[in-house]
Amino acid sequence: MLDDLILIALLLSAYLYWLSGQQVKEVAFKAVRSHCLSLEVQMLDEYVALKSIRLKRDQAGKIRVQRIFLFEFSSTGNERYNGVCIMLGRQVEAVRMEPYRFDG
Repeated sequence: MLDDLILIALLLSAYLYWLSGQQVKEVAFKAVRSHCLSLEVQMLDEYVALKSIRLKRDQAGKIRVQRIFLFEFSSTGNERYNGVCIMLGRQVEAVRMEPYRFDG
């Protein structure tokens, strides 16, 4: 009986962790899409991919989960460039992009 309760608690915890990660990924996706629109570049594949996850302290000294997401974009439609979105907890810490060609 106790083993079943522990298993259920572990499965519920894993599900809640996964759900939280999906919500953070959605925030990262929206931030990247908005950033690309503001710079007038095309976000490719409409997708962000989790690169890494670790624990990091925020400015208040509280330990948060830091996730780094990768994405690709194009400025001319011919080349693909890489970018990263760094999330600390549920907050966007930074969106960084490789230098890219601009045909204006």
